Amino acid sequence: MTTLAVETSALVGRHLRHLARVPMRLLGVTVMPVAYVVIFGYLFGSVIEVRGGGYREFLMAGIFAQMMLTNLQHTALGVVDDLGNGIDDRFRSLPIAGLAVPLARTMADLTRVVVACVAMAVVGFAMGWRTHAGPVQVLAGFGLLLLLGFAASWLGVLLGLRLRSAEAVSAVAFLVVMPMTFLSNAFIPLHGLPGWLRAVCEWNPLSAVVAACRDLFGNPGSAGDALPMRHPVAASLLLITALLVVSASLATHAYRAAARGR
Repeated sequence: MTTLAVETSALVGRHLRHLARVPMRLLGVTVMPVAYVVIFGYLFGSVIEVRGGGYREFLMAGIFAQMMLTNLQHTALGVVDDLGNGIDDRFRSLPIAGLAVPLARTMADLTRVVVACVAMAVVGFAMGWRTHAGPVQVLAGFGLLLLLGFAASWLGVLLGLRLRSAEAVSAVAFLVVMPMTFLSNAFIPLHGLPGWLRAVCEWNPLSAVVAACRDLFGNPGSAGDALPMRHPVAASLLLITALLVVSASLATHAYRAAARGR
C-alpha cells in the first residue's frame, strides 16, 4: 500500500472509532431519512398518483438522493468540530500527507451514509418498495448515489474550512439542500407543475440524479423534456464528476493554505 493509503486508512479508522463511541452521531444520520421514508410514504402516498406505479416506489430514489446531498452538512460540521477542538492542528504537525486528512473525513462520512442507505432500504422494502431491474442496474443506481454522497462530502470539507462556524455551515447547507430537494422531482411528479416551474425543476441537477436512479431501479419515473431528463444517467455522471473534481480540488487547496497559516 502507498503511504497516502496507509495514512488515510488510519485516519478513517480514527473517525469510525469516534463514531462508535458517540452513536448519537449515527442516529442523527439514519433516523431522519428513515422518518422521511415513513412520513412521506404514507402521507404523500395517500394523495399523490404516479404514472406507471405506486408512490412509494417513486419516492425512494428521491429520499436516497436527498440523504446523500445532506452529507455535505454532516461533513462540514465535522470539519468545523476538528478545527475548534485542536485536533486539526495536531494532524498538521504530523509527518503525513495533507490530502490524507480531508480524504479520510470524506471516506468515513461515506461509510456512515452507507449504513443509512441500508436502514432506509430495509424500511422502504417493508413499506412496499421493490426494484424491477437486474442486480447490475440496481448496484449501479446505488453506486451513483454514493458518488453523489462522496462529492457532497468534499463540498462539505470546503464549506467547513471556509466558514469555520457551525451556525454558518448550517445556514449555508440549508440554503443549498432545501431548494435543490424541493425544487426537484424527488418527492412529486413534475407533469402537474406550471411550465416555468417545471423547467426549473427539470434543470435542477438533483432531478437528473433522481431520474437516473429510478431508471436503474426500474421504478416509476418522471420523464421530462429537458436534456438532463432525457439522458439522466449520462447527465448525472457528468454533473457529479464535475462537482467532485471542483470541490476536491478547492478543498485540498483550502486545507493546504490553512496549514500554511493563510
